Amino acid sequence: MNKEISNKEKIANIKKITYYGMAVNLFLSILKIVTGLIGNSQAAIADGVHSLSDLTTDIAILVGVKYWSAPPDEEHPYGHGRIETIVTAFIGFVLAATALGIGWEAISSIRDENIANPTWLSLIGIGFSIVMKEILFRVTMKYSKKTRSKSLEANAWHHRTDAFSSIPAFIAVFVSVIYPSLAFIDRIGAIIVAVIILKVAWEIFSSSFSELTDKGAKKEDIQKIKEIVLLNKDVKEVHKIRSRKHGVDTFVDLHVLVDDNMTVKDAHDIADQVKNILLDQGPEISDVVVHIEPYNASKKD
Repeated sequence: MNKEISNKEKIANIKKITYYGMAVNLFLSILKIVTGLIGNSQAAIADGVHSLSDLTTDIAILVGVKYWSAPPDEEHPYGHGRIETIVTAFIGFVLAATALGIGWEAISSIRDENIANPTWLSLIGIGFSIVMKEILFRVTMKYSKKTRSKSLEANAWHHRTDAFSSIPAFIAVFVSVIYPSLAFIDRIGAIIVAVIILKVAWEIFSSSFSELTDKGAKKEDIQKIKEIVLLNKDVKEVHKIRSRKHGVDTFVDLHVLVDDNMTVKDAHDIADQVKNILLDQGPEISDVVVHIEPYNASKKD
């Protein structure tokens, strides 16, 4: 079903869920920052700033989808999928910058003797955010699978980190409210939030960097490709399997060995069969180049 969705419908779906996410993020950001300021909670404010950073990534997706969804052209024969990879890397960068800012602010003020005690009000925004962001994660992830969009998937995880990071913030504020003498725990909560965000940022950024440096498919995917090709009884051997990611697309080229005495036409037909079965049953493969070689039992490569 994912391969059958039209490009126009894909763009419409990405924009739809992203606009919805922007509205939710803006509301939650304002709610947490305001309740954090009034309720004297740095952890709540930090959590609100994290939600605000989601707006940046939402805008990046809305701007980028127009370009990475464009069809291949003369200058970009493989399409424009790498633009989505760059947008995904940008999301990771924004998350990392947000984490470092939150962490630095919390560490700088943790020994402040004049820390104001957080109040119950600061818990309202955080508690409501946990529920809303988890819902937003699930809905966005559903759309990312439907559209096969890596940047949308990254943004979905961005939403979930917001939900997860709100949990230690909620606990820290709760403890600070119950035990005023432990108000510094609110800062510790902010530091924990920063560490969680930084971990997710690294996972997103490193994945995008691997793709930009033409890292091949996973070993299990290469093995699956080999097994699928060898299902063809006329294929004697398959080797030199190479692959690379281009956005959500995977491009594969491989060498297939066939009977030495086979005609050019028959060999060409086998190449077409191999290509078609990989496009149909392979691990999200978008294009295949099959190189035919003569098989010689006494001189295998």
